[in-house]
Amino acid sequence: MAIRRDDFPLPDLSDPLTAPYFTAAAAGELRVPRCSRCERFVWYPSATCPRCGATEMPWTRVSGRATLFSWAVVRRAFLPAFADRVPFVSGLVEIVEDPTVRLVGFVVDVEPELLVPDEPVEAVFRPLSFPTVPGRSVPVPMFRPVGAATSSP
Repeated sequence: MAIRRDDFPLPDLSDPLTAPYFTAAAAGELRVPRCSRCERFVWYPSATCPRCGATEMPWTRVSGRATLFSWAVVRRAFLPAFADRVPFVSGLVEIVEDPTVRLVGFVVDVEPELLVPDEPVEAVFRPLSFPTVPGRSVPVPMFRPVGAATSSP
């Protein structure tokens, strides 16, 4: 089924399962739901804990530190909105608080050929925008190698 939103491919801020993730990012925080009963992090967000069935899962602040699990260098725009971003690195990172929580995001401030598995990375919060959605942006977590110099997205 095709996504039909005027602001696509920006994140859907009205989705009740993921909106708190982007609200936290707008405040410069990385938050992940954590089960109140078994205290496990729950990723991808869910209405119930897949481990114990509890329904209380407050969004808990995590450090933003992670390790690079995997990545891909995207050299062809798969949607017209991404044409001015290529090449870019899409990465999968494991948060240090719980390596079973793997977040997807842009890997920034590094030449792709310098990336190595298990590299320590840290969250940085930057506006995500696309030329196909003029005048709109959403702050999102992106990840950069620890110690990398800051630059624009």
